Amino acid sequence: MIALAALLDAAPHVVAGSAGGRALQRATGSDRPTAVAVAAALLAQPLPAQLLKVRCDRAGEHRVCGLVVSGVKFHHPLDRAAFLAEMRTLIAGAFAAAPVEEVDLWTTVPLDAGRGAVVSGDFARPTAATVFAVTVTRAELPQLTTIVGGSHNVFWDPAFAHELGAGGAR
Repeated sequence: MIALAALLDAAPHVVAGSAGGRALQRATGSDRPTAVAVAAALLAQPLPAQLLKVRCDRAGEHRVCGLVVSGVKFHHPLDRAAFLAEMRTLIAGAFAAAPVEEVDLWTTVPLDAGRGAVVSGDFARPTAATVFAVTVTRAELPQLTTIVGGSHNVFWDPAFAHELGAGGAR
């Protein structure tokens, strides 16, 4: 809580609806200052897909960054090529914004757990499903297009991939 107060005190000019305000809201992790920096950099320009969360963690000198992107309610239609271009832009932007060693990106879609379902605790039903995921290390950055475009390190939900491939966007 003290660290959060320090972040807010350090940025008194941040307006709630601004990119800086959204960055503060979406940043989390053990290295929150880095998460805020990455989120602010990524949210500085309009994005076709919604960036839901930026989580940065640090263990000693090692830093990793996780990006969670919504797979629904795109700001404009995205086909497969446009979606992959957006994911590459987000990953490259995270590397440009901070000295992280790795960026993990997940795209999720909400699941209907059902009325009255337990959604937290030991018996929780999932409320979101991962439909796309990729991990890229800084050393792999020169091969970003190849990795995101179809390497063995990419997870695609078949229905989501089909929907994007058919030119449809959620």
